[in-house]
Amino acid sequence: MSTFPCLVRFMSGSGHVRYRLGDRLVDRYLEFVAGRCRPNTLRAVAFDLKAFFAVAGKNPVEVTAADVFDFLAHQRGDRRVVRLADRESGLSARTIARRLSSVSGLYAYLVARGDTPVQANPVPRGLLTRRQGGTKTSRTVPLVRVPRTLPRILPPAEADRLVGALRTHRDRAMVLAMLLAGLRRCEVLGLRFEDIQVADRRLVIVEGKGGHHRVVPAANRFFDALGAYLHDERPGAARADRVFVVLKGPRRGLPLSAEGLDEILAGARRRAGLEHATCHELRHTCLTRLREAGMALEAVQAQAGHASIESTRVYLHLANDWLAGEYRRAAELIDADAAAVAEMLAVQEAAVR
Repeated sequence: MSTFPCLVRFMSGSGHVRYRLGDRLVDRYLEFVAGRCRPNTLRAVAFDLKAFFAVAGKNPVEVTAADVFDFLAHQRGDRRVVRLADRESGLSARTIARRLSSVSGLYAYLVARGDTPVQANPVPRGLLTRRQGGTKTSRTVPLVRVPRTLPRILPPAEADRLVGALRTHRDRAMVLAMLLAGLRRCEVLGLRFEDIQVADRRLVIVEGKGGHHRVVPAANRFFDALGAYLHDERPGAARADRVFVVLKGPRRGLPLSAEGLDEILAGARRRAGLEHATCHELRHTCLTRLREAGMALEAVQAQAGHASIESTRVYLHLANDWLAGEYRRAAELIDADAAAVAEMLAVQEAAVR
């Protein structure tokens, strides 16, 4: 007999990873999430709900807004100790906001069911301010302020050192898929043989974020490394339809895991003497370089697979050369206008005399 919340990971009849927390309604919600979201999202929601109910200590149908605010304070931790990076304490604002979103999703589900005692979502949308005018939404501030920070990227020299520190063609192909084509980690690991369009030098992304499909071009360097991996390294007995598989050990020939790719990258980063180089930083580096090279923002959005172009605009700020060029061009126009006005005034004064 498990005690709620006790997170249990198990395999479903179809062979997929599922989670239970020990409460009938919460477990039904996790089944609902599993049917419409990707495995990483399901795992995050399960862990978020466990964290919330471990702090709330209540039956899910008895939770109130006061419990949500108590949870928020708990996640903030001891405000006397703050991180130098973002001046925050406890968990990061992004993590707390995600956990509140998971909790809010559960209660939106319970309200929509209509067969539970839950009649309203206990997670507030935000706090009303004294600002006058506008809509109720415009006068609401979020419970958690998430700072908009710029992602980190690798300078060209560091990117070259990282690639040079990789030991196999497989590892180079995976890193180049992120560094040259802007793929996410899950998209690299999700590539299947039918997704590789060698003749057109394109990749079909089926395992994209949010379940969105797209087709993106990739550089010749990626296809060269991929060809060398498939010819020289991939086990001939491998039955997996995934392109990238484990090369050694008891899992030889099975699809490579996210943890395996992270371990490979950590080893290469250590050998290259780099302080940071995560999978997502490689993707950010690619998209930033494409924007610096003059690629239209809409094209960068399509390459990245962003649902909203607002997510792509961050690369305008990362592309220093682009921003500097735009500033110089505007400054020259301002200077030219000022010079023209000064010349006109001088002519008028001469005419008056």
